[in-house]
Amino acid sequence: MSSTPSTPPWDVRRLPRADGSVFLVTGGNAGIGYFVAEQLSATGATVVLGSRNPAKAEAATASIRSRVPGARVRAVRLDLADLPSLRTAVESLDVEHLDAVVHNAGVALDDSPRRETGDGHELMFGTNHLGHFALTHWLLPLLSAAPAARVVTMGSFAAKSERHDLDDLQSRKDYQSKRTYGRSKLAQMYFGLELDRRLRAVDSTIASVVVHPGGALDSLTPSRPPVHVRTAGARICGAPAALIVQGKHAGAWPAVRAVLDPTVRGGQLWGPRVFSLRGKPQREPVWNHLADTSVAARLWDASCDLTGVDLGAIPGQPQTRAG
Repeated sequence: MSSTPSTPPWDVRRLPRADGSVFLVTGGNAGIGYFVAEQLSATGATVVLGSRNPAKAEAATASIRSRVPGARVRAVRLDLADLPSLRTAVESLDVEHLDAVVHNAGVALDDSPRRETGDGHELMFGTNHLGHFALTHWLLPLLSAAPAARVVTMGSFAAKSERHDLDDLQSRKDYQSKRTYGRSKLAQMYFGLELDRRLRAVDSTIASVVVHPGGALDSLTPSRPPVHVRTAGARICGAPAALIVQGKHAGAWPAVRAVLDPTVRGGQLWGPRVFSLRGKPQREPVWNHLADTSVAARLWDASCDLTGVDLGAIPGQPQTRAG
């Protein structure tokens, strides 16, 4: 009696080949984004690092090339806090198609006064959410040109305990830096799920997946000088935390799987296996508040108004709202 061979379990250290694919990683010059880019580079794909800092991007590409022989990696200047610049940034990609974008870049202000982008948006909400929202708008033609592209949005475990005040998305009335950061990541996650619903409604070949890294600490992250250097003291002090959380190299795993694994589907949420904080990537139930489609729809409409772009044009050519 013959048996059907089963699909081998996903191995974070034996990734499938992706030769000919093109991936964009925002914020790929540091932190989790760097490790997403490094791991994807090992598949043979072309990986583009989106970074607002050319010097840091150059250091990251050099580091990846030193660790991944033959890596096809390069960088483009990308400043998500500068909405008018995003169309030019996308044009500078100079590719015919894009197989995946990982929306990873972000700003996290710790106990800092409220700040704004040049466009007048609260800095974390404007960069982490609105920047990626507008970037997706301009990337749609390239994503549509790929056979089965993916938009992978990096959320945060910090968003699990947050809820939006839809009348104060810019945190003008009551700003608290940590809460505002969590809400900016929550907005990203709402966007990733709502994007997939809208893509499915028009039978698009693009899928949108939401991931989060769990708990990812610098002290548990292997050194990648000059991008990241872990001192002996930090390694010793961080060792007890490894029972609960992990390094940023492991925090990259859910996003890498969402890009590469053909069994991953749009509208799913992926995170670490152990208490959603550490371990290999697995699918997890969409958090209850993220399943509220009315909040997602209102946030979508507000994002269109705030960015001046109309993502309702899926899957056609990008359009800019008048006014």
